[in-house]
Amino acid sequence: MPKVSTKASNFTESVIREMTRHAHKHGAVNLAQGFPDFPCPSALKEAACAAINADVNQYAITWGAKKFRDALVAKTARFTGIEYDPETEVTVTCGSTEAMMSSLLALVDPGDEVVVFEPFYENYGPDAILCGATPKYVTLAPDGPDGEWVFDPEQLRAAFGSKTAAVIINTPQNPTGKVFTRAELGLIAELCIEHDVVAITDEIYEHILFDGAEHISIATLPGMRERTVTISGLSKSYSVTGWRIGYTLASPTLTRAIRKVHDFLTVGAAAPLQEAGAIALSLSDSYYEKLAQTYRKKRDIFVPMLERLGFEVKLPRGAYYVMAGFSSLSREKDVDFGVRLIKEAGVATVPGSSFFSKRGIGDKLIRFCFCKRDETLHEAAERLESWVKNSS
Repeated sequence: MPKVSTKASNFTESVIREMTRHAHKHGAVNLAQGFPDFPCPSALKEAACAAINADVNQYAITWGAKKFRDALVAKTARFTGIEYDPETEVTVTCGSTEAMMSSLLALVDPGDEVVVFEPFYENYGPDAILCGATPKYVTLAPDGPDGEWVFDPEQLRAAFGSKTAAVIINTPQNPTGKVFTRAELGLIAELCIEHDVVAITDEIYEHILFDGAEHISIATLPGMRERTVTISGLSKSYSVTGWRIGYTLASPTLTRAIRKVHDFLTVGAAAPLQEAGAIALSLSDSYYEKLAQTYRKKRDIFVPMLERLGFEVKLPRGAYYVMAGFSSLSREKDVDFGVRLIKEAGVATVPGSSFFSKRGIGDKLIRFCFCKRDETLHEAAERLESWVKNSS
């Protein structure tokens, strides 16, 4: 019997995508996978169709169409003040997922260590393992003011050492909605400089912020411009998760390495969608203001619904997810509880343990996403309410 690699044996398939398949099978409202069920802006659809009709249907330049790269560096300068060279410091990828994988493969060697904050987006651990690296986990706990998720500075310091090659930061964070503060990023930057470590920062939710939270890119901090890979993409800000257009912004030295891996990993991202993406990146500030307002309203509709049903919820300050405790509703572990919600309540979530490194951590938590139409959120709440009443 042919064998499978040791690397592939060291992690499971995506739990998030698995829960989506269960949702389809049972006709459940899908609050598991973070994709909107409402349309993207019309201007993007029109631009994509126009590009296809204009026969922009062959390979773009491997590291990204010039129109897209130019629009990206202009938008980045507008929001962060950092000027990037579109010719030497930008790589357009097949989603931010590939951007992360290409960056780690380019910058991390087998035997290295990668610092990862947990709970974490489920890809980060397997990404490090596929590079032959060892993840070093730093715990985020809801112990801060108003239940904000924070890390222990001493635990973070202890995670950095002679083998540390990179630290992965996700802000605003999936799954907690945490937004890293300037002080927290300052400590991370200090350790990166001290240990000569690269910061790989996933900023895909950069424009989805609530309650005065400020998105700060660690690349803007002193000494970090040359040792940061900033990752983002179109998926979340423009409601086009299926387009798979992501990117990295990094110094020429780091970018040269990332481009080589990207070229042989995927060749390039979809050419017509890069043309449409340039339109997205040129949208006015009012678009992003409305985006944040829209998601804040959805959060403020959905979180009180969960609290009324008995879930324990920490209010997210960014992104569009809620980590919810269910101890008052069930003694089950998260996977069993989540599967039962799909089958009996008709609502799909993600078991909390899939965001942690060890069994038993997070097994009384589940993650909901609220990037859905208001009608969808109300339908999910009604189903959950009916289920809670019938189960009690």
